[in-house]
Amino acid sequence: MKLFSVALNMHDHNTYNGETHVQVERHTRRKHNLNTDPHDGKPSREFFEQYVKTEDEMLCFTVSNLGQEFVIDLIEEKFGTKFLGFYPSNLWEAVITKNFYYIDHHQSHAAYAFLSSGYEQSDILAIDGKGWKFNCVFFDKHGHIHDLSDKLSIGGLWNRLSQELGFGYLGAGKVMGLAGYGQYDYQIHALIDYYMNNDFELPDWSKKVLDKHLKEDVAYTLQWVTEDLIKKYVYPLKTCDNLCVAGGVAYNGYVNEMFTKHYTNVHVPPAVGDEGQSLGTYMHADYVLNKNIHLPKTASGKHFDYVLSDNFIDLDIKKVAQDIANGKIVGWFQGLSESGNRALGNRSILADPRNPNIKNIINATIKKREDFRPFAPSVLEEYYQEYFDTNQPSPYMSRIMPVKSDKIPGVTHVDGTARIQTVNREQNEKFYDLINEFYKITGIPMLLNTSFNCQEPIVENPYEAYETYEETAIDILVINNYVVRK
Repeated sequence: MKLFSVALNMHDHNTYNGETHVQVERHTRRKHNLNTDPHDGKPSREFFEQYVKTEDEMLCFTVSNLGQEFVIDLIEEKFGTKFLGFYPSNLWEAVITKNFYYIDHHQSHAAYAFLSSGYEQSDILAIDGKGWKFNCVFFDKHGHIHDLSDKLSIGGLWNRLSQELGFGYLGAGKVMGLAGYGQYDYQIHALIDYYMNNDFELPDWSKKVLDKHLKEDVAYTLQWVTEDLIKKYVYPLKTCDNLCVAGGVAYNGYVNEMFTKHYTNVHVPPAVGDEGQSLGTYMHADYVLNKNIHLPKTASGKHFDYVLSDNFIDLDIKKVAQDIANGKIVGWFQGLSESGNRALGNRSILADPRNPNIKNIINATIKKREDFRPFAPSVLEEYYQEYFDTNQPSPYMSRIMPVKSDKIPGVTHVDGTARIQTVNREQNEKFYDLINEFYKITGIPMLLNTSFNCQEPIVENPYEAYETYEETAIDILVINNYVVRK
């Protein structure tokens, strides 16, 4: 039976057919699909209606509390109401009819993380803002569910405080970046304790407390409390030496690095938030129905293979590496787009990590975002421990750890850390070769790497790449095997 999966979330609608991962924001060109009519459920309805047309097709789906409202009548019409009360006690439970396969939001996160890890058994933490039946779930090595929603609904607090600090809805990543500038404050801790102990609501006096404290101190204290709560409630549940992490809070690189001190192996997949829900739902169904472990490719976007104009010339990787060493900033567009919110060498902006001013330059002239936000290093895997204090590779840019060298100020955050991507030739041959050529020239085996975008989702097609190149201070644009320079 042919499988097709859809995640019905208000913002991160996404679908997967076993080959192509469609993340709707890449096509609407609105981050998190925001700024649309909140009552317009058309994208979700179209996804749900489009793909079950014959008896040999099965639609696999999951929902969130911010998505089901748009399609609840349609789901009930085609599927019934069985899913409404479904409360799983094990990872591999599901509601199955002839043409429909339903699992809970957090089962989808967990299946994606575990099945992509390669581990034979693992603990799994699925932690985010709001799912369907849960907000935070720990799965032990047997797949049994431990509901931590009443203790670790921390994702909602991150989202709420990001709004209170002026970073908007779903601005938790900005708050995490700001935390590196702050200090612990007991009054902010008390405010967070109130939230955790009073049905996850801030008190009336919260604005007065927040207004008299530096934003960076609020961010730091929130990070500190998050790590403390996870140690308190997750660590005692450990049942083996492997851990898989998924959900929106799994984008917190400090927490993920912290886990490497408690578990021997930690796996955080690339599309770790709700944008990866369709992947996890598909993988869950294929595993349960067909006893098959389906592994999505890290780059699973649509295929584009054309040159935009005669101005492009053949790519010379050595010359591009020399350009970067000379201070140029490169837009790097290769093959299929990555799944998830991290540019991993297919939709990247690249620069010299030795330049102490490069963060300010890129933030001001290309990304056009807050000046405190850091950039990541993509480092050749065989050299990462010479520069970073960590005990295992980080292929999906998912962990933040201390920097051991003063030679790379462009990718070192104010607190002396970096969120690294380790790169080997098997993962991404052309990207590896570019970094290696830069290493031969400079003696530094890494490049500054940030997502290829300017105040919008990561570029999906060559036209969007060229438009961003033209409208920003990017010096050089590489599209597959062709290059153009300003």
